[in-house]
Amino acid sequence: MAELVYRPVIGAALTMFKALDLRIETKGAENIPRSGGAVLVSNHISYLDFVFSGLAALPQKRLVRFMAKESVFRHRISGPLMRGMKHIPVDRAQGEEAYAHALDSLRSGEIVGVFPEATISQSFTLKSFKSGAARLAQEAGVPLIPMALWGTQRLWTKGRPKDLRRSHIPVTIRVGEPVEAPADQYAGAITRRLRERVQELLEAAQRAYPVRPRDAADTWWVPSHLGGTAPTPAEIREAERSVQNS
Repeated sequence: MAELVYRPVIGAALTMFKALDLRIETKGAENIPRSGGAVLVSNHISYLDFVFSGLAALPQKRLVRFMAKESVFRHRISGPLMRGMKHIPVDRAQGEEAYAHALDSLRSGEIVGVFPEATISQSFTLKSFKSGAARLAQEAGVPLIPMALWGTQRLWTKGRPKDLRRSHIPVTIRVGEPVEAPADQYAGAITRRLRERVQELLEAAQRAYPVRPRDAADTWWVPSHLGGTAPTPAEIREAERSVQNS
């Protein structure tokens, strides 16, 4: 089937990244299968994560169909693009339709991209994983491909102004070996194993990241446990409780 939207969008993204001189380093892309279905699972620290996750599949000549919140598909600019690229809208109040759509895509040999944390982690650490990715892989009989991104939060993340004019920003991507999802195993156990693998990849990406904060004002993108000033998970939970109770 012709990709009348996806490939031009990829071309535009690559052109923009080249103009910005983004230093994108990917290791492990060979772990993404060249054919057949798979669930690509990544951490989530930026609004641009789906773009960089998708780029990691290009060396294998694969396109990824990402599951994304339904509101993105209603936007006057992003909506037509998301639909044209055949991404999968998720209505969190009625997730059954999105699940069935993703399952059909996997069974037809597509790669489906999932962010199991469901929302951007403002602490830039891994949140808990929902089990949907594991259940999809089990039911479709396909592997889970773990991935970690680092540096994307410096371009555009939750609670910070978008800064797509910044140049020379490194983005580090690590793709791990497939995690099998046997149908006879508990999805929660598979999810825990998957999260552990993504955590290992995230730590590897952080160690490999070629720059450190320039000064005290530039530590916002570094997690607190690594000496940065990003809010801790506990601080974020407290802030969310305060908003809910206000």
